[in-house]
Amino acid sequence: MAFTEIEVLEAENAIHAVANAEDMFRLGLMYSTEVEDRGPDFIEAHKWFSLSALLGNIPSKAYREELKLEMKAQDLTLAQRAAREWMTEYQALVAA
Repeated sequence: MAFTEIEVLEAENAIHAVANAEDMFRLGLMYSTEVEDRGPDFIEAHKWFSLSALLGNIPSKAYREELKLEMKAQDLTLAQRAAREWMTEYQALVAA
């Protein structure tokens, strides 16, 4: 199942309005599957699963662990850095 850029943009906009674990999990699924025939983006998927897991979403933890098996060490580092940067930038949304 491939997702469109519009679906991804809508999901990201929803998170910027109200950051919640379910929407972050959905973004993780989108990026781990396929966006407009580009294939999966494991770095972005891992980032969103990590953020969702941080907010208490249990399935996100399992998906994140599965992705680790598919990722190179440097990609995992990039994903973790991206999650930290997002959390720093949007911390107020998460606290709300």
